[in-house]
Amino acid sequence: MAATELEHPFWSCGQLVAGVDEAGRGCLAGPVVVAAVVLNPNHHELCRAIEDSKQLSPTIREQLYSAITQSALAWSVSIADVAVIEERNILGATMWAMAQAVESLRCPVVHVLVDGPKVPPALQRMASAVIGGDRRSASIGAASIIAKVTRDRIMLDFAAVYPQYGFQRHKGYPTAEHFHALDKWGPTAIHRRVFLRKWRERSARRERLL
Repeated sequence: MAATELEHPFWSCGQLVAGVDEAGRGCLAGPVVVAAVVLNPNHHELCRAIEDSKQLSPTIREQLYSAITQSALAWSVSIADVAVIEERNILGATMWAMAQAVESLRCPVVHVLVDGPKVPPALQRMASAVIGGDRRSASIGAASIIAKVTRDRIMLDFAAVYPQYGFQRHKGYPTAEHFHALDKWGPTAIHRRVFLRKWRERSARRERLL
């Protein structure tokens, strides 16, 4: 269950906090999606219901997505597509999207809780990096759910465009099914070419060591 201890020092003073998280950073295809969410401190039941989105079933994630988007004081999504990822690299694209998501919030946020070990350099707010934040903060957990559901929907759309890749199942992550499709069909316009090349190079090095 996601905690709210990180939010309480601000909520007790009547101040608002945003949680930020991403989905798709470790994928070979598709965008990185970042969400920023400002929860309503008075909605205790929703805060208790939020968990790390990776531990939830798709059905529960969809239900929580609806609850969060309807009751949050503010929320926003920023998408770094493959062109941005190739230009900035995956870390740079994620940091860029995080800053964009926060700045898109129409809410007087005094502090930002960012999942992971690094605060985006371009972020124009006071912020804290929270390792394992989607399990430690309801705000980050909510952002995790919004980012994950949004990205899954995008990949389902891509699955209709590229049906031979099985994006509806692996969502672009480096699974055996995905590599098999790449070997057979080659990369698509939504594949991260630089990222894919690095995966291939690492695999080749591992094979040489065996």
